[in-house]
Amino acid sequence: MFYTGTSREDGGDVQKVGAAKSNDLISWVKVSSEALVEADPKHYEILDYSKWHDQAWRDPWVFKHEDGKWHMFITARVDNDSLDTRDRGTLGHAVSTDLISWKVQPPLISGASGFGQLEVFQVEEIDGKAVLLWCCGTDELSEASKQKFGEGGMFSVTGESLLGPFDMTKATRFPHPSIYAARAVKHEGKWFMLGFINELDGKFVGELSDPIPLKISGTGLTEDLG
Repeated sequence: MFYTGTSREDGGDVQKVGAAKSNDLISWVKVSSEALVEADPKHYEILDYSKWHDQAWRDPWVFKHEDGKWHMFITARVDNDSLDTRDRGTLGHAVSTDLISWKVQPPLISGASGFGQLEVFQVEEIDGKAVLLWCCGTDELSEASKQKFGEGGMFSVTGESLLGPFDMTKATRFPHPSIYAARAVKHEGKWFMLGFINELDGKFVGELSDPIPLKISGTGLTEDLG
C-alpha cells in the first residue's frame, strides 16, 4: 500500500510518498523508513509559503501500463513563477519496474491547469476512452475555472491514453457538487461513481454516497440517467 507521509519536524507541510506491506491487511510494516518518492525541485514546487500552504506530493495512484512499467500519479504543483498560484496544480509522475525504486518524471500536465491542486487522481479506461479523474475545492480554482465551473467538486477529462496527454481546457465538472475524493468503480460491466458526501445544506457529512451511474459525455464523465 502506498501512502502520503509527513513529519512533525516541518509541521506536516512537506509531503512524501511511502509504502507498507501486509500479509493479512491488518498488520502493516513499512517497506522503508525513508520516503520512496519525493518531489524533484527540477520540475515541482517545493515548500514556499509565499506560493502555497504546503509542499503538495500526495495521493499516489499506482498502475501497471502496457509498457510493462509501474506508473504513479501524484498530486503536485509545478515550479513556474509565470503562472498564477491557482494555475500550478499538476499531475506528478514517477515510474518503476519493481514498485520500490522510483524515478520521478516531468509532470504530465504542462502550462496553466486551472487548478491550484488536483487531488486524489485516478485514471481508468471507461467506455473505451482513457479518463483522468480528480477533485478540487472551490477556493483552489483559478479565476477562469471559477467562471467556467462555478464551484469545486469532482472533475474529469479524457486523454489519448492512460498517460495522456490530457488537455485541461477540456476538463468537465461532475454534476454532483456535494461529493468529493470519489472513485470510478466497475461493477458487473458498468461504471459508477462513489465518493464522500462533503457537505449537505452547508454541513459536513463525511459518509459515502450511493453509487452514481457513469458515462462519457463529450470530454469527461457525467451521470448516466438512462
